[in-house]
Amino acid sequence: MKTSWYREPWAWLVFILPFTAVVAGITTYIIANTNPDPLVVGDYYKTGKAINLQVAKVKLAQKLGMRFALKLSNNELVVKPTGIEKSFPLININFYHPTQEEKDFFLALTPDGNGYFRHKFDNAVSGKWKITLTPFQNHWKIQETISLPQNDFIDIVPDPIKAQ
Repeated sequence: MKTSWYREPWAWLVFILPFTAVVAGITTYIIANTNPDPLVVGDYYKTGKAINLQVAKVKLAQKLGMRFALKLSNNELVVKPTGIEKSFPLININFYHPTQEEKDFFLALTPDGNGYFRHKFDNAVSGKWKITLTPFQNHWKIQETISLPQNDFIDIVPDPIKAQ
């Protein structure tokens, strides 16, 4: 005795597997096109050309003997100059999050009476950060990758290898 094809369980299994794959593929395509990942650096070629300029700024910082110590505890950032030149009218500090561009921020700090640069954060800053220190004139630069918070001072020294 012969039955109809739609009453056979194996026929439904043969049809449901490819149908599920097609639905999953279409869903994945829609999700990928409506929520694209942001690029941290949009123009890679231009950034690549600027690397030599960045390395020159770090080498100048190294030649001038620039060094800093950084500490972040209890939501207070303290940066103190420890190199040869210890007085600056203003220092710029850029914080770059390695994976989430929307968390990046910038600080322009002036020294207190001791020559330290301080900033009190409203919210806790934690995790891995790439920081860049530059003077107001932007003629030298120091880059370092750090984990925050830091209860003890950590040294921030110019290193041309990290200048990218």
